[in-house]
Amino acid sequence: MYVLIGILIALTGWYVFEKRKRPTHPVAPGLNLDISLPHDQEWEIYQNQISLCSKKLRVCMEELGLSYQSHHVELIETGRYENLGRDFLKINPSFTVPVLVHNGHPVYESHEQIVYAAEHSGPRGKELLGRTPELRNEVSQWVDNGALKGDPIKGSHERAGNAAPGLTMPIFASMVAYIPWWRIAEGLLFHGDRKRPLLFSALKMRGLHRIAPPLQKIIQRSRRDMDLHLDKLEEALSHGRDWLTGDTFTLADVSWMALLERIDEVDWSNTFFGEGRHPLVKAYWERLKLRPSYKTALSHRGAIHTRALEDLRKAKEIAPELRESLEVS
Repeated sequence: MYVLIGILIALTGWYVFEKRKRPTHPVAPGLNLDISLPHDQEWEIYQNQISLCSKKLRVCMEELGLSYQSHHVELIETGRYENLGRDFLKINPSFTVPVLVHNGHPVYESHEQIVYAAEHSGPRGKELLGRTPELRNEVSQWVDNGALKGDPIKGSHERAGNAAPGLTMPIFASMVAYIPWWRIAEGLLFHGDRKRPLLFSALKMRGLHRIAPPLQKIIQRSRRDMDLHLDKLEEALSHGRDWLTGDTFTLADVSWMALLERIDEVDWSNTFFGEGRHPLVKAYWERLKLRPSYKTALSHRGAIHTRALEDLRKAKEIAPELRESLEVS
């Protein structure tokens, strides 16, 4: 009895101590000049391979031709909660990736980061931002549409960026099968937003074939809303444009390159582009994949993701009811 009490006291003491060493709090979007971080290069990014917002930032940096030092930060989807570790929380106490660091000062939120990087990149940056006030305003609207802001569960109809997380749930359900429970438990203890580790716990517990009905509804709503966003994209491309705002590649295309890659990598391409759906968007996606920035920033997929994607595809092949629940109902 005394041994058990001693163990509980020790564990409680460890948790309180560790929690104090991992403070989390919101951060202001954009450049934070009041924060100075150790750095070796003018430009550095803290990012994750599968993170949608990290994809967007990597594409932008490649399009701008900016040399940068990359720090890969593991998320639970890719193996562990490195973003909840003491070291990373000094970089971003809001525990999200990516973080852009310019001359030691962090820039938070990817939609702010790509604009900031372009504003500090000379003629090429002006091209990506839009060379006229009218064009820049149009680019800005598309960048906002591709951003992930607020609660994506409630805002998927407002922004394509907010519709993407719901579409990612099936691949996450496959990925967490390769993640041990004790790794997921770290999020339950230390995550600043408990909804996220609870989501992964539910996906881990029930598995791909038994996704809980409330989560299925989120997936279905995200699918319907993304279809509407793609309708708007189709309309924008119907004016004979090579790129979203005209003949010049801009930040609008940076945002949608990352979004269309997400659709492809989580096996929704047939849903949105099969049987002649959105033909102009499909052709636009093929043009995007020819750009060098796609090959350098987006073409690689990690081992866990690759295995999980294959698992997802096989599961939908052998279980028509799963495909029906995800893609039709």
